[in-house]
Amino acid sequence: MKTSEYQKRMNKVKLSGFVEYKNLTFSMGATIMVGFIFLIFGYDFIAKTVSLGMIAVGGLYLLTALYMYLVLRRARREILTTGDIGETTRRMGWPMTFFIFLTNFFGTIGGLSLVGRKKCIEFQLCIFMLVNTMMVMLVSALNIFKPQIPRNFWLGMGLLALVEVFYIVVTVMVVKYTDEKNIDPRLKVLLIPLVITTLTGNFFALILAVTMFKRLYQKNKEISIEWIEIMRRLFRNYMAVIGLLVVIFLLSISICSYLTFDYAVSVENNYEALFQSPSLAYPFGTDNFGRCVFSRIVFGARISLVVGMTAIAIPLVLGGLLGALAGYYAKVVDNVIMRVLDVFYAIPSILLAIAIIAAFGASTATLVMAISVYNIPVFARLVRATVLSVSHSEYIEAARACGATNPIIIFKHIIPNSLAPVIVRATLEIGIAVLSTSSLSYLGIGIPSHIPEWGNILRAGSSYLEGYPYMAIFPGLAIILIVLAFNFFGDGLRDALDPKMK
Repeated sequence: MKTSEYQKRMNKVKLSGFVEYKNLTFSMGATIMVGFIFLIFGYDFIAKTVSLGMIAVGGLYLLTALYMYLVLRRARREILTTGDIGETTRRMGWPMTFFIFLTNFFGTIGGLSLVGRKKCIEFQLCIFMLVNTMMVMLVSALNIFKPQIPRNFWLGMGLLALVEVFYIVVTVMVVKYTDEKNIDPRLKVLLIPLVITTLTGNFFALILAVTMFKRLYQKNKEISIEWIEIMRRLFRNYMAVIGLLVVIFLLSISICSYLTFDYAVSVENNYEALFQSPSLAYPFGTDNFGRCVFSRIVFGARISLVVGMTAIAIPLVLGGLLGALAGYYAKVVDNVIMRVLDVFYAIPSILLAIAIIAAFGASTATLVMAISVYNIPVFARLVRATVLSVSHSEYIEAARACGATNPIIIFKHIIPNSLAPVIVRATLEIGIAVLSTSSLSYLGIGIPSHIPEWGNILRAGSSYLEGYPYMAIFPGLAIILIVLAFNFFGDGLRDALDPKMK
């Protein structure tokens, strides 16, 4: 019995050493789950009808999951017997790269990871960079089936295609000129173009550029770089990376929608298309005014993300500064700052937001202010606690002994060394801020109702749950998805920045 348990643990250790195996395992599980979701949506329990399109997509997902299971089983056997994945098994990953045309992005990630032997962080970033742009292109391509194609659609798709070709070139060069220890100096020419392509919202390109820059300009290649180590620990947590992928995808589609989507179909009434069921022209159907729910959700992502990030960035700066001052000076300054902030912290967040909106009127700026005010004490308390533990450290005493003034000590030494827990908390709070935005809009006191925002879309759809449930289901799923994505990414980032996890 003990031998069997020991063997299982040893097998688990062997398998965990292969990123390809972990990616493939998660991809298969996610594919099965999505396949069953399509099958469930393929049957209308109210009208008792069957959607053959949904059933077909669900069946395709399950078939791809079966293929992935066979590849995974073969890879597992080879790892446990030979200690590596064979070339034939790796070549079986090529068909999986084409799963993206079935919108099975998980299968594509697993296939690319299996095909490439590279385990360096640059190659993994290239995979997600490629998949993100392809996801944006495929989602945008659904506008081809609209009665009227957006005016700048082909320009946007052409630019995205050029960016994707460039990313393929970058991936080929990364495979050829990098490994876990060395990187070829010739890759310096890619840094600026990668940063420029970040304008499409694909922040995997920016992360890749920073990572390559860190490795290219270090003097001693044997010395580990903190940024590289953080990224490696982050990418060991697959759920965190998937959360990051969802966040970056929503950012990308929000930016690219200026060219590839038509804003008019999301706000203008179309009485010839009232209550259309989900189809290729209207993937999420139409609402009671004939507006495309899919387009409304895409444009709503802009507002939700902008409000969520802005509403956290403001208290992050203000609360961080107040917390740093309270923690460093203590006594009178600490008491004055923290007691004032305690007053705001004692008021329930929803009531404080309602009071601010009632006083200044419902608008996007007011909503940002309402969410920000409540979060200032949250970040102030966090930074204060961190500063109290840091302010008596040896390097702070050394800075004082060298004649450093209090502002220099605070901004150059204390705040930079207190950022890790603050960044993690900010990441988690963005998801909560997005949820708060949707909640206030759902109550009718947030974003004005005529603007496509997820809470507004959910509110409009909730009146038609019995006859047209898709109007509420899809915006509700979007809210759940973005909150989960930020939570998963925040949890992974916390582990990556935790010194104990090194």
